Amino acid sequence: MALTIFDLDDTLLGGDSDNAWGEFVADRGVVDAEEHRRRNAQFFADYKRGDLDIMAYLRFACEPLTRLEPDDLLQLRDEFVQQRVLPMVLPKARSLVELHVDRGDFPIIVTATIAFITRPIAEHFGVDTLIAPEPEQVDGRFTGEIVGVPSFREGKVTRIREWLKQSGHSLEGSYCYSDSHNDVPMLELVSYPHAVDPDPRLKSIAEARQWPVISLRD
Repeated sequence: MALTIFDLDDTLLGGDSDNAWGEFVADRGVVDAEEHRRRNAQFFADYKRGDLDIMAYLRFACEPLTRLEPDDLLQLRDEFVQQRVLPMVLPKARSLVELHVDRGDFPIIVTATIAFITRPIAEHFGVDTLIAPEPEQVDGRFTGEIVGVPSFREGKVTRIREWLKQSGHSLEGSYCYSDSHNDVPMLELVSYPHAVDPDPRLKSIAEARQWPVISLRD
């Protein structure tokens, strides 16, 4: 059984669920649309450049969760997944996950997008183990803060190592799939790193290190 680590946004999805959630809550009037879109676009650009202030971004992403009752949030999330996320699911990505499962490998999704958004997406792929930033809750309401280490850049490695200690799994013979140069630390962790529809910086790194470069969008 080989551990198989999947990034989510722009890897298994043909788009970014985090950015899409920001657009969705703006469209639904949960937040001030103009200001939220401006900040969402700036954070997204920072991420692409590799300059993202992850804690500032996660507080921004979690703030809308504080505005609604839990039941209303769950309904909103269900609508988001149906309307915005499922159209982004790549058939080849689903097949890749199924290929590893059929081989007896153990799949996990590791993402920098908050767990409130990504847990139902992981479930849609049939992946039970999700490592994602966990929004803090007190008395059933979200506080706008994050619990623990955010799974971003080196934080993904930290969270994976913590999970390995708890789960008893090993990195021996492991795989990883990601699109982003931000995930180089995670890709370096495994036996078989794969660059998936990579951004230019990751493509250069993958070619220099002779990592496989694949596409799930062809």
